[in-house]
Amino acid sequence: MKQKIMATALTITLGLSGLSAAIPQTASAENLDDQLNNVKEKQSSNEKELQKKESELADVKAEQEDVQAEIEKLNKEVAETDEKISAKEQEIKDTNTEIDQLKEEIKALEERIAERDKLLKDRVRSMQQNGGGTVDYMEVLLGATDFSDLVERVLALNTIADQDKKILEEHKADKEAVEEKKAQVEDKLASLEENKAELEELKAELDSKKAQKDKLMKSLEEEEGELHNHMMDLNETAEILSAQETAVKQEIKRAEEAARKAEEERKAAAAKAAKEKAEAEAAAAAKAKKEAASSSSSSSSSNSAPAPAPEPAPAPAPAPSSNASFIKPAAGPITSGLGQRWGTFHAGIDIAQGGSNPVSAAADGTVLRSYHSDSYGNVVFITHSINGQMYTTVYAHLQNRAVSTGQTVSQGTYLGTMGNSGHSTGQHLHFEIHKGSWNSSKSNAVDPMNYIR
Repeated sequence: MKQKIMATALTITLGLSGLSAAIPQTASAENLDDQLNNVKEKQSSNEKELQKKESELADVKAEQEDVQAEIEKLNKEVAETDEKISAKEQEIKDTNTEIDQLKEEIKALEERIAERDKLLKDRVRSMQQNGGGTVDYMEVLLGATDFSDLVERVLALNTIADQDKKILEEHKADKEAVEEKKAQVEDKLASLEENKAELEELKAELDSKKAQKDKLMKSLEEEEGELHNHMMDLNETAEILSAQETAVKQEIKRAEEAARKAEEERKAAAAKAAKEKAEAEAAAAAKAKKEAASSSSSSSSSNSAPAPAPEPAPAPAPAPSSNASFIKPAAGPITSGLGQRWGTFHAGIDIAQGGSNPVSAAADGTVLRSYHSDSYGNVVFITHSINGQMYTTVYAHLQNRAVSTGQTVSQGTYLGTMGNSGHSTGQHLHFEIHKGSWNSSKSNAVDPMNYIR
């Protein structure tokens, strides 16, 4: 009787265990259905807001186009100024080269003049020693021994005279050339100073145009509502909400599949436990029967202690649930956290690291959208169902995207490489976690630091 009571208790325990395992799955499905309805409500609200804001959005876009046109004009002017600066720097470089060349030529001329001066001084000194500084041409001619000697002496005197004349002319030309090149150097130096002044003016003009561009960019960012909070227009929001509905349905299906698989595993475990229990009961009954027969034939059966009842088989372990936490999606330090930043709400964290840094899915889920956004750049949105609670994660500013919309991913799946696309001021990953559905106001955003491990 005691064994039967224990077996009945074990059966009730197994039944309650199965019931408790099934309850969370039902609750999970209902919770996901509620969240799907919430997504649909957000879609309806967004459509009404889209209709209401159409004219206002058109005005803002027109203003943005004007600002963008002005920015493009400034970009063109900046590029032209950069070219002028490059040309002016090259001109200054060429002028310096010309000045150096002129100085080398002046140095060579002055060396030649110095050598010629020495030669002329030697000739004058020789002439003074041989006749008081003059050549007696008649004495040279009358000293000829014959006519042939006379002709040779005349030719020699003419040659000496021509050489002296040539030396003097070259000497004069070199001195004039030196003066001319020195004047050229002065002109080049003046031109160089002028070019340097123009270069400084061009650089100041460039800085001014860059400042104007930065000012316009800032006004454009303020007009859009946010640079760092990744605000999107209503059309983009509508597309995300539409994709989110599909992703939630897919996550519901995935949760149901997981529940079905868990139920099958639970039934298999219960059947195995029931079989083991039945085998244990049969073995216990056989043993009890054998012991009863043995005790009835024994004279000392009244003094014998009853055999201990067999211990019940342990209840099957509950099926494991999906990951209840998120992993850090990329390596690197956290450079900015969730909260107010530059007067706006920063709805996530920034992880920054140089080089080729891979980004991975923080948890199992469905890619609700993978696309290029004007603000987020290359971005991946993933919907997750964890213990009946829906989450949405966002991975922004990627260099590339390795997954597509609608794809099922596992925790750690490679999504892309950390980059600097969209409204970004340097290579980093902007990572968001939303408890529930994503919406443009980021009202469901939670601090990822409380979830990642």
